[in-house]
Amino acid sequence: MKKIVCMLALLLTTACASNQKTSTEVPKKTEGFDSVLTGYEYPYPVSYYTFEGQGQKLQMAYMDIKPIGPAKKTIVMLHGKNFSGYYFAPIMKELQALGYRVIVPDQIGFGKSTKPEHFQYSFPLLARFTADLLTQAGVTDFTLVGHSMGGMFATRLALMYPERVQKLILVNAIGLEDYKTLVPYKTFDEQYPAELTTNADKIRNYQKVAYYDGKWKEEYEPMLIPPIGWTKGPDAALIAKTSVMLSDIIYTQPVYYEFKNLKMPTILIMGQRDKTAPGKPFASPENQKKLGDYPKLGRDVVKMIPKGKLIPMAGLGHMPFVEDFSGFMKLLEAEL
Repeated sequence: MKKIVCMLALLLTTACASNQKTSTEVPKKTEGFDSVLTGYEYPYPVSYYTFEGQGQKLQMAYMDIKPIGPAKKTIVMLHGKNFSGYYFAPIMKELQALGYRVIVPDQIGFGKSTKPEHFQYSFPLLARFTADLLTQAGVTDFTLVGHSMGGMFATRLALMYPERVQKLILVNAIGLEDYKTLVPYKTFDEQYPAELTTNADKIRNYQKVAYYDGKWKEEYEPMLIPPIGWTKGPDAALIAKTSVMLSDIIYTQPVYYEFKNLKMPTILIMGQRDKTAPGKPFASPENQKKLGDYPKLGRDVVKMIPKGKLIPMAGLGHMPFVEDFSGFMKLLEAEL
């Protein structure tokens, strides 16, 4: 764990230092970031895939890390909802050293990518954008790694493009159950006011409880720089709106019933302490007990997948690559 938090602190603190040097990019009237994190430097150079979508110009930011010499293969990593590509920095560095090309996109609505004011989000649409980005980058086939909500993105992409995804690796993916069968639906208008009140303490406390079993470390702070900066920036309302719209597709567009259709080898790496379940606070006390039972979910879902394999990580939560980086990388490298 010390290895990853030290690397995160180094890589992301460097970003903070860079932000201070380029602070003129951020309006002086705010101490936060705009919607595309202007002034916040990612751990690797950022490229952009520009295209038209729903009648507007969109840009997907992505990092494309190439190894020295011929690449063994290409690894594509898809981020979760509460982060964007930057939090994979230590994994990217390790994979690059092992000879892999690593591509990490920010989905539309996340990170440095466009956040449209009006947009109909869907997993299939975002998967299509990602596939098109990879085609532009000259990537025909790849190993796909998805964490948290990125696991739902990755599953949908693998279902749509089975000929391109050589192997699918899901790291504490959400979507291993159908939330709408256990959680009452909340409209945008019901969720948006609460999302507008998000602040540094709420972000930190949520991750402390949900990800780290109530044990917070200062070394985790660099990962919170972008989301906290957004709450203090000029586009906080747009970020809140985008967050609610993306929460809706988690609820309304399950992948749970289609795990049986995955054709490629699929690995579930799962911290067994995880209890993550979107919308859990809205569920009845009885359903709250059922939601997010990752040990059970892993055992049940892997049976649905024709070429499935479950790798449990005992005593770890939703962020196993943060809590036990060396242990996680050992497992990941073996599967690659």
